[in-house]
Amino acid sequence: MIDNLSLPELVAQMFVVRASGCLFDHQIRYPEWEPTASKLRYYLENLGVGGVIFVGGSGAELAVRSHQLQSWAKFPLLLAADIEEGVGQRFGGATWFGPPMAIAEVARQDAGKADRYAEQMGAVTAIEARAIGLNWILAPVVDVNNNPDNPVINVRAFGETPEIVGKLAAAFIRGAGEHPVLTTAKHFPGHGDTAVDSHLELPVLPHSPARLTEVELPPFVEAIAAGADAVMSAHLLIPAWDAEFPATLSRKILIGKLREELGFEGLIVTDALVMGAIANKYGANEAAVLAAEAGADVLLMPLDPEGAIQAVCEAVTQGRLFIAQIKASVKRIWEAKIKVGLSISDPPQPPLAKGGSKNLELIESIDLSLLANPQARATAADILRDSLKFGGNLPLQVPKPPENQVLRNLIVVDDVLGCEFLGNHTPAIALPQQFGYKLQLIDDRTGTIADNAGAELFSPTLLQIFIRGNCFRGSAGLTQAAQDLFKKLLKTGELQAVLIYGSPYVLEQFLPHLPPSIPYVFCFGQMPLAQSLALEVLFGIDATGNS
Repeated sequence: MIDNLSLPELVAQMFVVRASGCLFDHQIRYPEWEPTASKLRYYLENLGVGGVIFVGGSGAELAVRSHQLQSWAKFPLLLAADIEEGVGQRFGGATWFGPPMAIAEVARQDAGKADRYAEQMGAVTAIEARAIGLNWILAPVVDVNNNPDNPVINVRAFGETPEIVGKLAAAFIRGAGEHPVLTTAKHFPGHGDTAVDSHLELPVLPHSPARLTEVELPPFVEAIAAGADAVMSAHLLIPAWDAEFPATLSRKILIGKLREELGFEGLIVTDALVMGAIANKYGANEAAVLAAEAGADVLLMPLDPEGAIQAVCEAVTQGRLFIAQIKASVKRIWEAKIKVGLSISDPPQPPLAKGGSKNLELIESIDLSLLANPQARATAADILRDSLKFGGNLPLQVPKPPENQVLRNLIVVDDVLGCEFLGNHTPAIALPQQFGYKLQLIDDRTGTIADNAGAELFSPTLLQIFIRGNCFRGSAGLTQAAQDLFKKLLKTGELQAVLIYGSPYVLEQFLPHLPPSIPYVFCFGQMPLAQSLALEVLFGIDATGNS
């Protein structure tokens, strides 16, 4: 059937566009990246793009959304999401695991248990992905996070050494591989030892070939051996291998290293082409052409899908790209689609009739009862509980403050407006309130501490800090607001206890300055479940608030 497709149809199959997981246009949160329903339908029905990557919405919404998009599509779609921490990380109602580094912490004490956790996490993620219509998991991360200042990988990694990362990533792939979904090892050849966020700028990995072979590559070797269906490229420059082009645009790296040296035969997918590391220098459409020339099969998240498709087609007609290479990529893409149960019809049929009954049966097999079942939720809780770090005088004895003072629950976050894991109902706010704490919530935009602390009204203070590496933030460390608050509370003697959610490197910054009597609890997760578990340890209660 590939030989019967026009050049634009072939090229369109290489593109995966981004879309909101919500059903209605007025729910779109990122209009620059997420097209309206009419535009998205045009991409799928008229252009025939090969897949969609989702962000946002609930699991139930996405189940309907995936049905909708498959019904619009000219060809059956790969439907993907960055669900490195389970489906619930992106889509409400599903199981949300702690970040992979939590399992690496478990491995320090019990390697066998950590291996089982990683495999269970992969299986649950695959089951729940299929339950809502997804067939492509853009996980696991197999970067070795051996740079504490890494602003974007951070706790997304399975650890700090190639041995533990390779072992746990392979276990995740084995667990997911028991189900009809695609897995993705990312970000090749390794984004862990960088201090620059590639969403904003182009990082440089200055290491020698020997060092790259020793540290960065082994986890990818293990992931490939475990059956990873795809490998995602990293937007970073590696002068030892290619001094001109970043890995995503480097044929020396994608073909020379990944295909020829490592023997990978699956899908090579780019990281998002809208990211600053690529888009700022090369432009959206030229980046797509260069990535295809380099050997990428799937071109992820172009800013202008129609323009990028046209640019790649022009590169073929101009002789920059060979049609045989395009067909080879489409063949891999269709083999992947067949693997996850999609039916490729010959010839193409109109959208409402295409693919016979098999694709419709797959869509109708969506089962929301598979989301967040008790066993999956228990596993997520066990991983977070087994990876907790704590110390000081626990449990915290809550004092009764003098009449002119108020107990303060001081919560520090990166961005208040982006905190979907916090609300009046969530444990970080609701549980301290039961003990008489008054909430104060600040972020790095709040202003100076002197303007906002209101020190004369508060004492003592429970300090809760939510900080981890996040895309587009450019830093994974303590914000200035958090640093200033910590120093001030220590100086005034108001600091009663500290809870840190997210990066263990932030805990390491605090511990040398924290008096041994002051209790602290650290949890890798930030979601409500993580808050419950951390506060249980702090107050010596269960999640319901009982003693």
